[in-house]
Amino acid sequence: MSDTQVSGKTPVDFWFDPLCPWAWMTSRWMLEVEKVREVEVRWHVMSLAVLNENKLEELPERYRELLGPKGWAPVRVVVAAQQKHGEEITGKLYTALGTRFHNEGQGATREAIAAALDEVGLPAELLRFADSDEYDEVLRASHQEGIDKVGQEVGTPVIAVPGSEAGEQIAFFGPVVTPAPRGEEAARLWDGTLMVASIPGFYEIKRTRTQGPIFD
Repeated sequence: MSDTQVSGKTPVDFWFDPLCPWAWMTSRWMLEVEKVREVEVRWHVMSLAVLNENKLEELPERYRELLGPKGWAPVRVVVAAQQKHGEEITGKLYTALGTRFHNEGQGATREAIAAALDEVGLPAELLRFADSDEYDEVLRASHQEGIDKVGQEVGTPVIAVPGSEAGEQIAFFGPVVTPAPRGEEAARLWDGTLMVASIPGFYEIKRTRTQGPIFD
């Protein structure tokens, strides 16, 4: 029996790195889609640090710094929370982290991570996993699952949605959008995403970004 049959909702798999402001925008859109369509988001981690670990020398210094220990910390804490407290905590913790990192402009500080853990009722001791590789194998497996669905030349977020065949999933990088659409606008973007996913051989629509993320 499929997840759709069990819940009555369409499952959507979403891979994110808490650091990425664009993934954050897309995730807020998906939460809005849950309100206006029969959709259920399943949250998974990926890592910009893992994605770029073999090409750090090609990146500007500020990005290399971002993808160092500071970049590993949030996603490691999320994976540790999943392993110790269940997958269902993932979306709640992501929201608590992202609100602090992005909307409130705190960045991915240890203080922000600690406050996010406290908000969702998780123990403060999880913060120690920010500097631990104990669950890196799990992190990398989750990251690779998303990349295997969408291909290598992408970033975060990755979403996997129903395709044209029963049981099929089609994965995309994005959509990259700002600000996060609300209400009927969110529904239209979702419907359009399903439409292009239903076209065999569809791969990409893109234009140059002319503005940064607009946080609510």
